[in-house]
Amino acid sequence: MGDYNESVVLDAIRRHPEGLSRVELATSTGLSAQTVSNICRRLLDQGLARESGKQSTGSGKPRTLLQVAPGARYAVGVHLDPAVITYVLLDLLGTVVAQHSGTTPRGVDTELVTADMAAAVTSLVERAGVERARVLGVGVAAPGPVDLDAGLVIDPPELPSWGSVPLRDRLAAATGYPVLLDKDVIAAIVAERWAGAATESRNSLFFYLGTGSGMGLVVDDTVLRGSSGNVGEVGGLGAACTTRALVEEAIELGVLGPERTPAGPQDAERGLERLAGLAAAGDPDAGGIIDRWAMRIGRGVCAAATLLDSDTIVFGGPVWPLLADRLLAVIEPMVTRSPFVRRIHPTLVTSTAIGENVAAVGAACLVLDNTLSARPGSLLLA
Repeated sequence: MGDYNESVVLDAIRRHPEGLSRVELATSTGLSAQTVSNICRRLLDQGLARESGKQSTGSGKPRTLLQVAPGARYAVGVHLDPAVITYVLLDLLGTVVAQHSGTTPRGVDTELVTADMAAAVTSLVERAGVERARVLGVGVAAPGPVDLDAGLVIDPPELPSWGSVPLRDRLAAATGYPVLLDKDVIAAIVAERWAGAATESRNSLFFYLGTGSGMGLVVDDTVLRGSSGNVGEVGGLGAACTTRALVEEAIELGVLGPERTPAGPQDAERGLERLAGLAAAGDPDAGGIIDRWAMRIGRGVCAAATLLDSDTIVFGGPVWPLLADRLLAVIEPMVTRSPFVRRIHPTLVTSTAIGENVAAVGAACLVLDNTLSARPGSLLLA
């Protein structure tokens, strides 16, 4: 109970970067003034919080404000994408303090790749000048399907040699850090919920657009994972989209030449960059391909938002910046006029507040969330 209450108070402080007084903490958490005072003393002693000034109430003694100490702890996030592997180091407020990325090797033994990933994690922490003891752990975001219990990446599309790879345990053994594994779309919605566009929403949806696509979902302030941890596949909603499919459609229609036929994810991304450039320059055929893609995404998103009663829809992912303006121009009006999105509440449609590395940031946020957020399940007796 003490650990749970401490997490409740720390989370309340984190959600108010300008600081909260002990009186405000007692009001917002429902805990007694004495309990809040004791917890705040422990957080200050542990270095997780700091006093940040005084708040005048107009009468009586000014109240002391508390803020999270950003550099007290850190987390590493790794995003394994078929095209690129991205590494980030986050502080307690979810701010990126260091990052690195590199092309995902193809046709290389996965043990060698994971050894390189472990070396990159260690180097990232060292170059940032962060004490190893302050790092809570490593989060890994990978394309699905995944086996969360066993920590396996299970034969994801566009990563042909990654069948049943024990990525979680290999990285833990090589780095010495605790490691969490989750799907990239789930990591992305965790990032937006922790430090992005959905921090104020309890019911949000994240549409992820990278080498593949998917949805991350939050209902009643809970991230949905499904029975096997693989929630978020969108084919059944008519919104399934891949970079390769879009480029191949452009080649089939003669908008791109056959030399653009993708041999791998990097080629597909370069083809998409060319297609987006043609559309931006006014090519009607290129624009038509992207607009039709936007309509498929919009129909799927509207259906999901209605099903879950979402009030916030966020878009992002590695290739989202290439198409953001054009896709939002089609999708936002679809959401507004959709007969399925009820007008009981407004629905925000927006791009990620975090950027193209949202899945890597989300992977680190998995560690922060798992370690620091209040979890009612922790109150159950074993």
